Amino acid sequence: MHCPTCGATWSDVGYDYPCVDLSRLPERALFERPRPEPFSEFARLRELVRPLVPPHAVLPPGTGFGPLMGKATGRFGPTAWVEQLLLLVQPGVLSRLQADGVEGLVGCRTELTFRQKSPPELLELQMEPLGRLHPDCIPSEVPPPCETCGRHGFSRPEAPILDAASLPSGVDLFRVGNFATMVIGTERFMEAARRQQLDGITYREVPART
Repeated sequence: MHCPTCGATWSDVGYDYPCVDLSRLPERALFERPRPEPFSEFARLRELVRPLVPPHAVLPPGTGFGPLMGKATGRFGPTAWVEQLLLLVQPGVLSRLQADGVEGLVGCRTELTFRQKSPPELLELQMEPLGRLHPDCIPSEVPPPCETCGRHGFSRPEAPILDAASLPSGVDLFRVGNFATMVIGTERFMEAARRQQLDGITYREVPART
């Protein structure tokens, strides 16, 4: 998307809604090929999908919709990451985490193709962007978000701090709303995952500040 106000041509990553189905949208073909568009066209397309996404959904340029598609090879464990961004789990893992009290998990079907005769069933967890980084961990020289397109260009803080007032309740696994490549799990999620001995997930404590 090209913004007429800040002059940036940009898209973002980490904003994915795999459970959102665009198949009945008449203009769905316009969402299949990444390309730069002027802000006016981007805003028009964004409003077309707005009724299909959660009410609080953040929809920057680059937002992904629908099931993960592609070819898959090799052996898959109970969990697997795709490019360290998308988290896949087997259905049994999702059921056990939910039974263990983990809240807010949503598993979405995938459309992966395998060569083996008995391919595993994998679900993608829809980790919505919720909560925000606290302003104290964003360098003071970083310009404020663009008033038109919302772009807020800064690198991942070395010592991230969460804005306590923005954190969701009833959701134990989510992305940070203003830095969506950062995935946050609550202590409840961490303890449940450790009890189930799920590998492929490492943890780092992130403080929260009011």
